[in-house]
Amino acid sequence: MKKLAMVFALGATFSLAALADSWSGTVSDSMCGAQHAAASADDKKCVEGCIKHHGASPVLVVGGKIYKISADSQAKVMDHLGDKVKVEGTLEKDTITITSVSI
Repeated sequence: MKKLAMVFALGATFSLAALADSWSGTVSDSMCGAQHAAASADDKKCVEGCIKHHGASPVLVVGGKIYKISADSQAKVMDHLGDKVKVEGTLEKDTITITSVSI
């Protein structure tokens, strides 16, 4: 019976870890970070320039906190640079692995 309880507890733990969370914020870049939280036209141009021409990585700014976007998720936000978005995914430390992006 103890083994069954332990297996159930471990299964429940892993199931909770697999659940996705969601965040609403602005897609910015790793060079400028939270400076582009307003998502204005000028912010959008700067974010695009920093990522496409200066080697910065996309990040998600949520209420002043900056979250990295996992390398395999970065393509999902490239059409939304400088935009306010809602992302769903999982968080590990300060990095979000994105499963979906919406405006």
